[in-house]
Amino acid sequence: MQADGIGAVSRRAVVGTGGVLAAATLAGCAAPPAPPTVAPTAVGSAGTRLGPAADVPVGGGHVFTDLEVVVTQPSAGEFRGFSAECTHTGCIVGSVTDGLIVCPCHGSRYRLDGTVADGPAPRPLRPRAVRQVDGNLELA
Repeated sequence: MQADGIGAVSRRAVVGTGGVLAAATLAGCAAPPAPPTVAPTAVGSAGTRLGPAADVPVGGGHVFTDLEVVVTQPSAGEFRGFSAECTHTGCIVGSVTDGLIVCPCHGSRYRLDGTVADGPAPRPLRPRAVRQVDGNLELA
């Protein structure tokens, strides 16, 4: 049904205007655009000294918290480095106990080779190259 007289408005005009208003309202409520994605940078760079190799026991490891690196020594003289950032929620692992790297946040545990022993961590720890130089460990 169409209204007669001055100022008459067609149904099409009302529906069209409503659609424009709805779109404008939704656009105003939309979330702001996401910031550009930037690849995370590893803490510490090549040549950064971690500490004495003697701090990393054979069959165990040591967490260098300030540099967010964990180093293990699965067998004598074999040092393996990993990011200390847990792959579950990004907490920094807290210790290496009984041959396992332990995250204090949700109980994830990793083997000395960085692979997941117990979740909820979904992936292994990210490798970090380390080397022994004059009795000290440094990032390679």
